[in-house]
Amino acid sequence: MDRSARRKKCNATEPLSSQRSKRFTLRSGWLRIENASLNGAALSMPIPVIEVSQMRHWEEASWSAGRKEAEVISRVGHIVTQRACQMTRRGDLIVILAGKGHNGDDARQASRNFSDREVQLINVTDPGAALEEFASQLSLQPALIIDGLFGIGLSRPLADDWIRLVEGLNAARIPMLAIDVPSGLNADTGEAMGAAIRADVTLTLAAPKKGLVRASAWEFVGRLEVAQDIGLIPEPPASNLLWTGIDDFRSFPPTRPTAGHKGTFGHLGIVAGSLGYHGAAVLAVRGALRAKPGLVTVFTDREAYLPVASQLQAAMVKPWKPSEVSNPSFTALLFGPGLADPNLSADLKQEMSILWREAAFPVIADASGLDWLISGVSALPGLRVITPHPGEAARLLGTKVPDVQNDRPHAVMELSRRFGDCWVILKGHQTLVGRSSGPIFVNSSGNPDLAQGGSGDVLAGYLSGFLAQPESQNAPESTLLYSVWQHGATADFLSSHNKCWGIEDLVSELGKCSS
Repeated sequence: MDRSARRKKCNATEPLSSQRSKRFTLRSGWLRIENASLNGAALSMPIPVIEVSQMRHWEEASWSAGRKEAEVISRVGHIVTQRACQMTRRGDLIVILAGKGHNGDDARQASRNFSDREVQLINVTDPGAALEEFASQLSLQPALIIDGLFGIGLSRPLADDWIRLVEGLNAARIPMLAIDVPSGLNADTGEAMGAAIRADVTLTLAAPKKGLVRASAWEFVGRLEVAQDIGLIPEPPASNLLWTGIDDFRSFPPTRPTAGHKGTFGHLGIVAGSLGYHGAAVLAVRGALRAKPGLVTVFTDREAYLPVASQLQAAMVKPWKPSEVSNPSFTALLFGPGLADPNLSADLKQEMSILWREAAFPVIADASGLDWLISGVSALPGLRVITPHPGEAARLLGTKVPDVQNDRPHAVMELSRRFGDCWVILKGHQTLVGRSSGPIFVNSSGNPDLAQGGSGDVLAGYLSGFLAQPESQNAPESTLLYSVWQHGATADFLSSHNKCWGIEDLVSELGKCSS
């Protein structure tokens, strides 16, 4: 795509909040930037999350291979312009702050590309003077600030005058787009160096930096997006932490065979729901049905049977009885959603614990069911998955939530090790998926609107509905990553169209997102 075509596309792009489509494809939204190259070639590999030193080596290898810094800066400038256009409207004022280094060069390049926005470029050499110039623009009500002050090279605390500039920018409460890393943030540690820009969106270049996915950085990074193809050689550094996005799922879910029938697509058993918590069972089942397994049978506590059964049509609903769950026709089992009534039978808990240890089919433990697992069990006979949020993870590990959040990849590996090398889905911002060894995947989708009761029940049901299907069981990693990404991407779609959506809307839209 030539420069004029890119500019035309950018100028025609409306803010995400104004986009509409009959089918949830995300083709016109910002997610397209993540893994799509500017020349139209699809990039399907998960992106490594790397250290600053690795980024430097990658750049040096690119220059040695004949890539030009000026060409990379030009490409980055156009990508930044495109994203800024999606965050603003025609005629809006955009204030761009450009520092001395390459981060500033990227910002200056972006400033040259706008044709239907007003742009005020502030070249920052004296932070005090820059703050005064910025203050003079506030009466014009800027719609966006582009942060190009510091890049990944910042390694020492900011001086007082730079801190005042950063705090002044933050105090304006104007949406901010940070180029590569929010200025003032250490890209390796995720810690603010005295002060840091609080971006709404951070458009990081080539690959995410490790500091950007640490919990300490989240309040500064905002939404993390990746502009992957910026012109470096297509040989990124290796990492066991990988960023997943929309283009990683072009071949998933698997194509359903033409002559398939209910028996082809598995039979999911769900043990869920108790007195006062029947809604969790209903949401888990509805989430499972969106994955289209052949059959779903839900066993619920007798006290919750009527409210659960009255709200489900496509699933079979039965009161739980001892040993009935051990059904040889099941191809997967989910237990835990809504099983929070303290008066539940001890026999139910024991039966679920035994099935976790002995069932040959996939077993997924969620919510209250996590507390029924026995640690130290190895050599489990089938696929196992647990889906804790940080509080549940801390309880399982015998630690505190801040300890989990301070090193989420370690928490994933330790949970997996303690519970039979199971797959772990550590929920929350940038949900992690992984095991005790091998890569850990960072999910790119989702937003704070998912923080509603029932969201986790829907996810547990959805991924279980896929894992009940024999074809999906052949690719458990892809199945889990896709389920988590689709769940978050659906929330992104809903939030871009309506700030007042609820969990019922999440269920009804789930699965419609495609690349």
